[in-house]
Amino acid sequence: MKYAWIALLVAGLFEIGWPVGLKLAQTPGRLVLGVVLAVACMAASGLFLYLAQRTIPMGTAYAVWTGIGAAGAFVVGVLAYGDPANLARLAGVGLIVAGVAVLKLAS
Repeated sequence: MKYAWIALLVAGLFEIGWPVGLKLAQTPGRLVLGVVLAVACMAASGLFLYLAQRTIPMGTAYAVWTGIGAAGAFVVGVLAYGDPANLARLAGVGLIVAGVAVLKLAS
């Protein structure tokens, strides 16, 4: 069970990588690198989600996976790309993180 949650965490971290790759692909001269990064992260994310779902219920695994990806992409966007981080957006991400924590505690 413990390894399933580690696999799910890894899947969520790779889930952050594909929107970063797509953003990178928008940079002149970085199209191929960005697309390769995005596709590789999608594949790795899917593989680790598959491994996690062997033990963790599908709905829980999917919600945690997307939550890690959404919150992580938000943080990367703010730190690396200057995305806005106003109070409402921070509260929204806080709610996502709280939801993921509740799902983990309830399993």
